[in-house]
Amino acid sequence: MAESIQLNFGGFVPLSTVDWRGKSVCVVFFRGCPVKCWYCHNHSILTGEDRRPIEEIKELIRSSSLLISAVIFSGGEATMQPSALLSLAEYSKSIGLLTGLQTNGVYPDVIRRLIDRRLIDHIALDIKAEWNLYTVRGKERAVGRQVKESLTLCTRARQAGTLPDFEVVVTLFPGYGEEVMMISHDVAPGIDLVLQQGVYQGIRPLDLDNLKEIADQLGRKVRIRTRSDGEVTYEGNSSSGDARIRKG
Repeated sequence: MAESIQLNFGGFVPLSTVDWRGKSVCVVFFRGCPVKCWYCHNHSILTGEDRRPIEEIKELIRSSSLLISAVIFSGGEATMQPSALLSLAEYSKSIGLLTGLQTNGVYPDVIRRLIDRRLIDHIALDIKAEWNLYTVRGKERAVGRQVKESLTLCTRARQAGTLPDFEVVVTLFPGYGEEVMMISHDVAPGIDLVLQQGVYQGIRPLDLDNLKEIADQLGRKVRIRTRSDGEVTYEGNSSSGDARIRKG
């Protein structure tokens, strides 16, 4: 029964305008994550326990519903807790809210269930490395196959119209240019690719011009996100030298 489901709770933001482009959302953070990204800005909720009844989280969503049009499920990794995620997505849809997921894609079966049940409207798939470099926390077990499977099923759902909005996000630091070129090769034309500025203490972040230089080598339109410039859509062409950039 839904009343017996608990969420390992990571936090709640009642109103955000930066987690889903063009929408006001609330954000539910799920505690726990199977991968260990050294630059993760949510490192405090990667481990530990804070069990909450699912009805408590539903009430948080309901309390924000007059101010928002959608809910984002983030983490940590929300797909690690499939029962809680599916229950909250179903509840959110029942009260007229759109639903979004920020995920690393390690659990494609959970993503498939969300799509098949029409419980998800937006997925941001955060791809972090080449497929053969993916490992899970503490086990050094390759999980690149699972992430690639998530990319494939989200792409097909987007093309079929069963997933209204899908983007692939790559967080970049100095020296990551070759990796993003390999990732871009696996992201189908027409699927949004986002180059996101990585920020970590002691490392100089790539600025907008740096990210545009990387984008020029990809031969495709991208969206670029930085703290200072927000999000821009960039259309560059390294062969012709012609490039266009626009806000939003």
